[in-house]
Amino acid sequence: MADRIQLNQKSYAKLSRRGVILGSLQTAFIATLAFRMRKLQVEDASNYRLLADENRINIRLIAPSRGEVYDRNGKIIARNEQSFRITIVKEDAGDIEQALFSLSNLIKISQSDAKRIIEETKRSAPFLPVTVRDQLSFDEIARIAANTPNLPGVSVEQGLSRVYPSFESYAHVVGYVGPVSDSDLQGGNETNPLLKIPRFQVGKVGVEKHYEDILRGSAGVMKVEVNALGRVMRNLSRKEGKPGNNIQLTVDTALQSYIQARLGSESASAVVINCKNGEILAIASSPSYDPNKFVKGISYSDFNELRDNELRPLASKTVQDAYPPGSTFKIVTALSALEANIIGPKDTFTCSGKMEISNRFFHCWKNSGHGTMNLEKSLSESCDVYFYELALKVGIEQINKMATKLGLGVKHDVPMSAITKGLMPSREWKLNYRKQEWLVGDTVNASIGQGYVLSSPLQLAVMAARLASGKKVNPILTKSINGQNVHNLSNIEDLDIDKSYLKIIRKALFEASNDRRGTAYGSRVIDNTYRMAGKTGTSQVRNITDAERENGVTKNEDLPWKRRDHGLFINFAPYNKPEIAVAVVVEHGGAGSKSAAPIARDITLQALFKGNPPLEVYPAKDRSAVFERQNKLGEVLKELEIFRENKV
Repeated sequence: MADRIQLNQKSYAKLSRRGVILGSLQTAFIATLAFRMRKLQVEDASNYRLLADENRINIRLIAPSRGEVYDRNGKIIARNEQSFRITIVKEDAGDIEQALFSLSNLIKISQSDAKRIIEETKRSAPFLPVTVRDQLSFDEIARIAANTPNLPGVSVEQGLSRVYPSFESYAHVVGYVGPVSDSDLQGGNETNPLLKIPRFQVGKVGVEKHYEDILRGSAGVMKVEVNALGRVMRNLSRKEGKPGNNIQLTVDTALQSYIQARLGSESASAVVINCKNGEILAIASSPSYDPNKFVKGISYSDFNELRDNELRPLASKTVQDAYPPGSTFKIVTALSALEANIIGPKDTFTCSGKMEISNRFFHCWKNSGHGTMNLEKSLSESCDVYFYELALKVGIEQINKMATKLGLGVKHDVPMSAITKGLMPSREWKLNYRKQEWLVGDTVNASIGQGYVLSSPLQLAVMAARLASGKKVNPILTKSINGQNVHNLSNIEDLDIDKSYLKIIRKALFEASNDRRGTAYGSRVIDNTYRMAGKTGTSQVRNITDAERENGVTKNEDLPWKRRDHGLFINFAPYNKPEIAVAVVVEHGGAGSKSAAPIARDITLQALFKGNPPLEVYPAKDRSAVFERQNKLGEVLKELEIFRENKV
C-alpha cells in the first residue's frame, strides 16, 4: 500500500511538471499570437489598410479633349464632336460570333472588323469591353437600344471624335488623326500610358502631327473600385484632364476653298503669301482627299484608289514636291549677274535661237530667236540665250548664293509633312552626290531653271514675296496658340540685295505681265490699282532630240500626259504697293503662260478683293469667260457648302 501511494505521488509530480511546461508553452504561444495580432491590428494597421485599398482601387486614365484648329478669321478647321461607339464584353455576351451575327442584323459590321473583334476578345480579359464600331449614327444607336434585351454584353459608350468640316480643302495642311501605331510609340513614347488608352488617336500628318504635343492635352484620372477578378464595381472619383491647346493658322478658309475649286481636276498646287510679313493666306494641292475617312478608318479599296491615282492626291505638292522652276529661275540668274557687276540693265546680247557651248547647241524656246535683248526685255519675253550668256559670265556659285538669298534650296519651317529642301546645285554638291565634275553645260542649264535645279511651290512663293517686299520674309502658317501670337512680325530684316537691282527686276516682271510682247500678257489685269508683275515658267520633263527639232517639236497636247511640260507662274500684286505673292504650278500643264498664269491671276484678284472681283479688272476679251467661270465656281462652292453642312 505504501509502495502504491509513493508511486502515485511520483506520477503526479511528473504530470504536474508536464502540465506546467505545456501550460507555459500555451501561454507563450497565446502571448506571441496576441502580440502579433496587436502589431497587425494597431501598429501596422495603416500599412495593411493602404495595401488593401491599392488592391481594391484601380486608377484609370481619361482621354483629354484634343485642341481645335481655326483659320485666321476664327473659322473652325478641325474640331471635336460627340460620338458613340458600341462595345462588347465577352463574359456577358457568351458566344462572341453569335453576338456579332445578331449585331450585324442591326448595324453594318465588316468581315475585317469581325475578325479584329474576335482576336481582341481572345487577347484581353473576359470582363474588359472591346470596341465593335465607332462613330455610330443616331439611327444605329436607336436600333441597338431597342434590342438591348436580346444583346447581352453589348453596350453603347459616348466619347469625342475628330471632324474636319472643310473636308478636302485642308487635307494637306492640317492632316488627320488616327489610332496609335507602333511607330507612334517610338522616340520616347513607349511608356506613355495615355497612348495606350484603347482607340486613342494621335496626329498622323500635317499640323495634327507637328503640334501633337500641344493639341493632345493631359489625361484625367478616374478611380474605380474593383473586385478580386478586376471587374469594376463602382466609380469612386473622377478628375478631368487638361484639354489640348487651340491653334489658329494664318490661312483664309474662303480663299483656300476657292483655290481648291479653281484648281479643279488639275494636278496642281498654289501658294498665296502676305508680302509684308510672310503669313501664308492659302496653300492648296489638287486633287485632294477627305481626311475624315482616315479618322473613321479608311477602307482598303478607298486607300488603294488614292494611292494608285496618277495625280497623287495624297501628296502635299506645295511643300513635298520639287519641280524644275523653268524660266521663273531666270530672276535668280539676272540678280546674281547684277550683284556681281557683270552686266548692267542696258547691256545686250543677241539671240539667234540657239547657242553653241562645248560642241553642243543650247536652244531658245523661240526657234527664230529674239534678236537683240537687254535685261528687261529678256525677262519680259523670257529669252533663253540671254541667260546662257549671263551664266557663262557669272558662274554657278554666284547663282547658288543668290538663290539661297531668295529662299530657294532652303527647307522652310512650316508645320506640314515631308517638306522638301529642293535642290540648288553647286560644284561641291555634284562632286559629293554624283561623283562627277561640274560642267559648263550644267551652269547653262541651271541658268534657266533646268538641269539639277528643283524648287517647291512654297519656295517659289517665298521668292516672289521677297522680290516684292525687299524683306527677308519667311513663310508662316501658325498665327497663335491658345490666343498667344507665335511670331513677332514687326521687325523683318531687309533682304541682302541692292534695292536698285530689285527695282530693275520688278520693272521687268511688270513688263512680262503688261507689255504686249510679255509672256504673261494674256493674263494681265487692266485696272491700274491691281496690276500685277509676274514671270511665267515652263519646265521640260523630257529631252528633245536634234531630229525632233529638225522635224518639228511635238506639241504638249499631242504627248502622253506624263511627258508634257510643267507650267509655272509666280507674281505679286498690286505692283505699286505689293500685298500678296502667288505661286502656281500645274503638273504637265504645258506652257506656264497658258496653264498656270490664268489660274494665278484669278487667285490674285480673289485674294485682293476677298471675293469675286468686278469683271472690269479683266481685259474685255476675257470677261465673258470669266463671268461663266465665276458662276460655275460659285455653284461648285455652294454645293460643297451644302454637302459639308449635311455631312458634318
